[in-house]
Amino acid sequence: MSAELVQVDEIPFPSQITKTKPLNLLGHGITDVEVHFLQIKFTAIGVYFDPEIFSHLQQWKGKAGSSLAEDDDFFEAIVSAPVEKFLRVVVIKELKGAQYGVQLESAVRDRLAADDKYEDEEEAALEKVVEFFQSKYLKKNSIITFHFPATSSTAEIGFASEGKESKITVENANVVEMIQKWYLGGTRGVSATTISCLAKNLSAELSK
Repeated sequence: MSAELVQVDEIPFPSQITKTKPLNLLGHGITDVEVHFLQIKFTAIGVYFDPEIFSHLQQWKGKAGSSLAEDDDFFEAIVSAPVEKFLRVVVIKELKGAQYGVQLESAVRDRLAADDKYEDEEEAALEKVVEFFQSKYLKKNSIITFHFPATSSTAEIGFASEGKESKITVENANVVEMIQKWYLGGTRGVSATTISCLAKNLSAELSK
C-alpha cells in the first residue's frame, strides 16, 4: 500500500516513510525569510516519528497545540525520546550547499557553545558535515534527509538530486542532538511553521 501524499507548499510529502519501521508524518512547514515585504521560501520540511513517541509525551496529554508550541520542555522531550526520527527537507529556492552547510554549522555551534559542549571532537564532527555540503548544489527539488535511529546517538545525513545520492554519518552525540534541535528546538527551531504544526498534530494525537 503506498502512503498518501501531503502537500507542503505544493511539494508532495508521503504521509508515511519506512526506515527501520514505518514512521508517520507528524509535522511539516517551511523555512523562509522576508526581504522588503516579500516572502522568500527556501525549503519545505517534513518531520516523521515512530508513533512510539507518544508514550514519551504523556505528561503533555490534554494540552492545547498553541501552548505546546511555546513549551521548550515539550520539544526537549521529543529530541531526547529514544525513538526513530526522520526529517525530509526539500529545496524550494536553489542554494549553494556551502551556504546551507554554514547555516547548519553556526546554528549547531551556537547551541553547543551555549551548553558548554563545543570541544575539539564536536568541531571535527561539524567540519565533516560542512565538507559534505561544500561541493553540493541545492537545486530546486533536491532532498536533504536526516535519519536519527532509535538505538544510537548517530545521525545519517543524505542528499539526493537528479538521481544521484550521497550520505554521511555523524557519530558525535552532542552534534547529533543539536542538529535535531535546529529543526525540532521549539521556540528556537529554524522553522516556526513546522514547530506549530507539530505542536498542533501531537496535541491532537495525545488527546485521543
